[in-house]
Amino acid sequence: MCGLIATLTTSPAAGDGVRRALARMQRRGPDGEGVWQGEGVCLGHRRLAIIDLDARAVQPMHSADGRYAIVFNGEIYNYRELRDALIANGAALHTTSDTEVLLELFAREGEAMLPKLRGMFALVIWDKLARCAFAARDAYGIKPLYLARTRDGWLFASQVKALLATGLVDTAPDAQGQAGFWLLGSVPEPHTWYRDIRAVPAGAWCRIDASGKLDGPHTWHDIGAAWRDAPACTVTRDDAQAQVRAAVLESARKHLVADVPVGVFLSGGIDSGSLAGLMRDAGAAHIKGITIAFAEFAGTHNDEAPIAARIAQQYGIEHHIRTVSRAEFDADLPRILDAMDQPSIDGINTWYAAKAVAELGLKVVVSGVGGDELFCGYSNFHSIPTLVSCWRRAARLPFAHTLARAITHMQARRSGNPRWPWFTRTAGNLYGAYWLRRGLFSPDQLPALVGASADTQSCAALDPAALIESIAGPLPRDPLAAIGLLESKAYLRNQILRDSDWASMDHSVELRTPLVDAWLLRDLAPLLRGFGRLSGKTLLAHASATPLPPDIVHRRKTGFGIPVERWLRETTHGAQAEGGSRSWARRVASEFE
Repeated sequence: MCGLIATLTTSPAAGDGVRRALARMQRRGPDGEGVWQGEGVCLGHRRLAIIDLDARAVQPMHSADGRYAIVFNGEIYNYRELRDALIANGAALHTTSDTEVLLELFAREGEAMLPKLRGMFALVIWDKLARCAFAARDAYGIKPLYLARTRDGWLFASQVKALLATGLVDTAPDAQGQAGFWLLGSVPEPHTWYRDIRAVPAGAWCRIDASGKLDGPHTWHDIGAAWRDAPACTVTRDDAQAQVRAAVLESARKHLVADVPVGVFLSGGIDSGSLAGLMRDAGAAHIKGITIAFAEFAGTHNDEAPIAARIAQQYGIEHHIRTVSRAEFDADLPRILDAMDQPSIDGINTWYAAKAVAELGLKVVVSGVGGDELFCGYSNFHSIPTLVSCWRRAARLPFAHTLARAITHMQARRSGNPRWPWFTRTAGNLYGAYWLRRGLFSPDQLPALVGASADTQSCAALDPAALIESIAGPLPRDPLAAIGLLESKAYLRNQILRDSDWASMDHSVELRTPLVDAWLLRDLAPLLRGFGRLSGKTLLAHASATPLPPDIVHRRKTGFGIPVERWLRETTHGAQAEGGSRSWARRVASEFE
């Protein structure tokens, strides 16, 4: 796990820009720094040593024949099998790193190698002979990769703020990216907060030649296809349980591949608890579990520490409870906002969990994110399709729209929620109803929020349902499958995974996600439309050889949160009237202006 920067530019300041970017990403890779510069190209890398800790595995790494140079961020969990196959086919490899495997595979197969990679990755490979750069990103978009256009060429980096640190990138705002943040609470890919910076899409690759011509991005994998193409599921519960156990156990086993110890975020929920049991089943020894606690939650349903302690005891895990206070939050807030790579209303919980991991001397931690999206764990899986169905029927009645508008405007005034007046315009389809549930501000508020520097006219005309459709693409007819796709390509990708990256890497911690894995998704695709009927989260809870206790399985969901809203309410007069999330969004956005 690392940070990368690559410049393809004629600017004489490129070398200095790379070094400034590397300084900005120091916490992503405190174990080493490397720079290689050629004609019109400069590659930089910050290393967090996880696999092959020897100096022979440093980056930028060059192929044996000298043709290719790579900078890579991520982990390839099946690299050992790929390495063995390469050696069997005559490759002479000199390290035990996954980076060298990537180089050799690319030299032999080019972009055709991408479907063979099980893992999370963002990479840039420079071909010294053809004088072109190849860049790619993993299927889910777990690891970030950004591309910036400048007057003198192109830049790639692991962070938006690293690109800005080069001093080579314009900071003009991206009206669509900023509007997306205000509507959703996170900036939707491929947009960023800035006009000249774009995310390389998840599951995509691109190529830039010496003349500066961009080829791509080209999609090599779309996770949405798993839900769109999912067949009807008629298997029995026993058969489904066997398939879930086999698939998630294999994913847990793969995500333990490392040359350093691996810990686990341990909440009181099914996702992290099941992974703890599966890690033990996979042979992990001396597991450390980390739980975040808050005095404000003590003795309430939101206090996950006692439940997490029970799970840790059941699986023989060394358990560490880290209590975070209001005073600590106040002291840490400047660093949190500085680490936040793009505006987001989330991520603080993960930041503190990663802080606790680093305090224990760990570099790698497993997280249960992705379980709700895959196994139908959110109430949205049922409430959103029900909302759409009910409104479609009600809308046919006389005066339905007039009555609904009156009720929703009244509800907006009562609750302070600005999305209610949009009900009649958006509740008739899954895209719009999803925004009603997950959204933040309304389009009416955008001109005031984005400011005079952005294209306020285009923002005001932005349709929330169309925005969600542009993120998710076509939806399957099955409503549960449709929500799974929406949650995975909108909320999981643009908020949870992105926040997990910056929040963990600010503590030099690699966060791994066994339940966010394209190979796991492939293995479970035949069951996706059955998880509603079969209670997918219960199947996950019983995947370990020692299932979670029934009272934990059926415990009311709390999420993985912190009392930020309460803390904000105590210090910000507007927080109570407007709502904590919207007040926090304003606070966060002010740091990026």
